[in-house]
Amino acid sequence: MAMNQEGYPVFKGLQKPLEFMGIRGRFLTLAAGAVGVSFVGFIVFSIALGKLAGFIAMLVMAVAGLVTIYIKQRGGLHNKKRHKGIFIYKGLRHKT
Repeated sequence: MAMNQEGYPVFKGLQKPLEFMGIRGRFLTLAAGAVGVSFVGFIVFSIALGKLAGFIAMLVMAVAGLVTIYIKQRGGLHNKKRHKGIFIYKGLRHKT
């Protein structure tokens, strides 16, 4: 906690980025979505094909989602598309 000019303590938030079980920041919501989709997949496949097929489908979907998240996470927490080259924008201002 830091002190401001008047001597009052000022809370500046977390000093470390948010991380849970190796998954960082914005990817936590994607991980929750992957687990939710795998649960719905379990229900659908267990009704259609049986509980064993539902369980296998759930595992495959959860692993695929989490592997995708770990691969995206390697690109960085704030990864953006960076286009190389020169871009010319015409017609940004209209002559009136």
